[in-house]
Amino acid sequence: MRLIGLDVGSKTVGVAVSDELGITAQKVETIPIDEAKFSFGMRPLKKIVRQYNADGFVLGLPKNMDGSSGNSVARSKAYGKRLADKFGLPVYYSDERLTTIESRRVLVEEAGMHDRHQRKEVIDQMAAVLILQNYLDLHRKD
Repeated sequence: MRLIGLDVGSKTVGVAVSDELGITAQKVETIPIDEAKFSFGMRPLKKIVRQYNADGFVLGLPKNMDGSSGNSVARSKAYGKRLADKFGLPVYYSDERLTTIESRRVLVEEAGMHDRHQRKEVIDQMAAVLILQNYLDLHRKD
């Protein structure tokens, strides 16, 4: 089962994809979005869904640190509904607390990416990888 992982922000969507066996996640790209113009990146996502023959989506659920839901959770669920309506594929959610912080740490400490502008290009993709990988690890059938 191949899944597409998404880190949905207010201006961009980080995209990752799982391998065909659903074991590992790899970064794909960052898609710009503009909610004010109702531009949600559906065209590039359609290409990705076709290219990878995706079976569903995993979206990050940006809960507050205390586990409560705020406006960001509502936005993520609205985006998930938009995906389900557009593609007819299942949408799953994965807790994304601290994924951006972890992404930054991995990029600086493990990849040696100290340039802030260079990190900005891939941080949403890395967050999408972590969201998807966490989901895959939790749902792996050994």
